[in-house]
Amino acid sequence: MTNLRTKGKSTIVWILMGLLLLGLGGFGVTSFSGGSTEIGAVGETEVDAQTYMRVLDGELQNIARQTGQRMSIEEARAFGLPQSVQAQLFTAAALAEEARKAGVSVGDQNVAEAIVTAPAFQGPSGFDRAAYSETLRRQGLNEEEFEQDVREDMARTILQTAVVSGAVAPQAQVDQTTAWRLEQRDFSWLELTAADLPGPVNPADEETLQAWHQANADRFTSPEVRKISYVWMTPEMLAETVELDDAALRELYDSRSAEFNQPSRRMVGRLVFESPEAAEAAKARIDAGEADFEVIAAERGLTLADADLGEMSEAELGAAGATVFAAQDNGVVGPVETDLGPALFSVNAILDPVSISFEDALPDLRAEAATARARRLIDDQASGIEDLLAGGSTLEQVAGETGMEFGQIDWTANAEAVPGEIGGYTAFRQQAAVVSESDFPELFELDDGGVFALRLDEVVAPALIPFEDVREQVAADWAQAEAHRQLVALGEELKLQTVAETIPPVASESDDAQAEDGQDQADANAATPSTGNWTSETGIFRDGYLETAPPSLVEKAFALEEGETELLAEDNRVALIRVERIIPADLESDLAKDVAATAAQRLDASLQADLFDYYARAIQAQNGITLNQAAIASVESQL
Repeated sequence: MTNLRTKGKSTIVWILMGLLLLGLGGFGVTSFSGGSTEIGAVGETEVDAQTYMRVLDGELQNIARQTGQRMSIEEARAFGLPQSVQAQLFTAAALAEEARKAGVSVGDQNVAEAIVTAPAFQGPSGFDRAAYSETLRRQGLNEEEFEQDVREDMARTILQTAVVSGAVAPQAQVDQTTAWRLEQRDFSWLELTAADLPGPVNPADEETLQAWHQANADRFTSPEVRKISYVWMTPEMLAETVELDDAALRELYDSRSAEFNQPSRRMVGRLVFESPEAAEAAKARIDAGEADFEVIAAERGLTLADADLGEMSEAELGAAGATVFAAQDNGVVGPVETDLGPALFSVNAILDPVSISFEDALPDLRAEAATARARRLIDDQASGIEDLLAGGSTLEQVAGETGMEFGQIDWTANAEAVPGEIGGYTAFRQQAAVVSESDFPELFELDDGGVFALRLDEVVAPALIPFEDVREQVAADWAQAEAHRQLVALGEELKLQTVAETIPPVASESDDAQAEDGQDQADANAATPSTGNWTSETGIFRDGYLETAPPSLVEKAFALEEGETELLAEDNRVALIRVERIIPADLESDLAKDVAATAAQRLDASLQADLFDYYARAIQAQNGITLNQAAIASVESQL
């Protein structure tokens, strides 16, 4: 190994092992303010700025694909994204540094095999030299640089494997996890509803309701209101005023003649056979009802999708056209001799010819052309509108000079998005949520080709809605809470009764005492409110799901011991649960063996991840980390 300072680019790990961290679609950075090309180092192994930009930009692009919006670098910092990328790169650099110091390296043959088998460089016939060179060129790398990176990364991988290999979870831990996972419960449960109460909930008096209104202010508070002024212009607004050339509309119609004038068509599937006899035999089976077209296709290793030809005209079907179009209804016709051999055709739908005259198509053509023309007009005006805003013109002045519509809206984060209104556009809602009173209006684009600018005039803070305005809502909320309270009290009473019934009776000293006890029990039973029937569940696993039960009922059952009864109150639902039997896992079953294998893999992976994390932290501390904050800031500013 050389003693020269090395670069921790970590190329091979993500290219050859598919971890998409650096990616092959990024871009390189060749110069930064201050003249630095490294964002830091671990020992003598540097982390270069080009890699940092490529990785960070790749992460931002991944988030944009998932959310549909590019995250700014400020938002990325708030989420800790740059710090996460730096941690990954410096961990890789620490491994590379440790491998360099230990003299771990790989030979030329291993490097060559890794490169020629990398999916990124494959063509139709295997390794594509031209693709290899072009990919490196796009990344700003030459072959010597890249192959050295591959060598270093493979050495790093050897070291990483050596650190975690042999780290396996103890068998006792695997067995314990499997036993926990496969333990079952037999239990019964009873949900209490308003019908189980002695009577309806009595309405609350005004004093009680007003106290409830104050005590639960968060439920009766209006949301923050953002009073926003805006101007906007959409293609729909301009469509009626756009002048259209009839000759241009005629040309548009002629260019789409195949759409407006179509011959009769059939939706068909086709099966080609090796001989006329085989085709005749298949048709005979279909006619006799012994098989259908799908069965015949499956026997030939095909699906209906494989046999489907889609919509076909008589001319497109060639020699089979006349036979297929002679069918008066859906069904199988043939055999017909085709260029591919004897075939059966399945007629799946009969589509009538389409003939739309220019006059009939004109309204749609005019609307489409007007919208397209309006979009172009808006594009042409956009730069002028931006100049007005940049020059300090108010929204009212911009509306007066450009024909944009001026409006005002009281916007809230939970406002309904109404199509056709400004609040129905995603772009407007995104800007309305973040605009501040100190922001100058800017021009933004709508998804239909329109544009808008907005100004925050005032923010009305959340406020408690006066009691008189929400009295009915308060009364309903109190009644629901009171019914829930009464159901919980009833549940506690029934729980005590259920527990008492499970305690073996104590032998009485005399028959009179027994009779007296029996009478007391009868009186208690008579006083107990009437409830529905208990529902029994058997053999329920820990991850079981009961469609009609409260969501956490199963979880609660597994927190109880055999014979225990507990009350569950959540989300305005009240239920009693009683565990009748705990069924230990059978660790010798086939299911247990499968679960144990999966558990062992996960426990091994967790143990190895922890071990690697401790090792990575240790070698970073041992070798020392240096950061170039100026280079980091330079990279992030360019993003």
